[in-house]
Amino acid sequence: MKFEEIENKISQYKKAEKKLFTTSSFQTHSIILLHIISRIDKSIPVYFINTGYHFPETMLFRDEVAEKFGLNLKNATSTVQRAMQKDIYGNFLFSSDPDYCCHINKVEPLEPILQEHDVWINGVRADQSDVRKEFKIEQPAKFGAIRFHPMLDWDKRMIYQYIKEHNLPRHPLEQFGYSSIGCEPCTRKPDLEWEERQGRWFGMNKTECGLNTELVS
Repeated sequence: MKFEEIENKISQYKKAEKKLFTTSSFQTHSIILLHIISRIDKSIPVYFINTGYHFPETMLFRDEVAEKFGLNLKNATSTVQRAMQKDIYGNFLFSSDPDYCCHINKVEPLEPILQEHDVWINGVRADQSDVRKEFKIEQPAKFGAIRFHPMLDWDKRMIYQYIKEHNLPRHPLEQFGYSSIGCEPCTRKPDLEWEERQGRWFGMNKTECGLNTELVS
């Protein structure tokens, strides 16, 4: 979708008195949607799901971008203390059960937020994974909400053209070869021949977190 189409769709939602929010992982490719939203309506809440396992660089980048764009930044965190996020053998869940780790650190914190809103503006792209390839621009979500995917038809070339055109900042770890950045224990710098997200959950037979599986109807 082009900027004007996204602007019109958000205006339609607001005229229908829909409550909107967005989420962001504050990676380089997340910046475009945040910049677009800041141009359309800075009051739209931007939720950062703080798992407690993010790179320090991501936290600093989040604050930098939020201030630069004037975002209505909010944080969502798990109610499960880190010391309790271990299996029966004492291993942290991110190493022994990454799906459950994502569930308690991402899905559960977002569920009450989703219940309080009508539209979740989500920046997934179809070219990122087979799961996302099946999504539609408007997708039913849990609790009767709608997921709005304005970036679904964008690709990496379009992303970096927009960044260059608007002189947007980039995640500091990108210069070291990180193309997709999540929690520090589950993110590996990819080899040159890998696809964008292959450094995520490397060796864990996992490509998506529950945000894009459990919270889609």
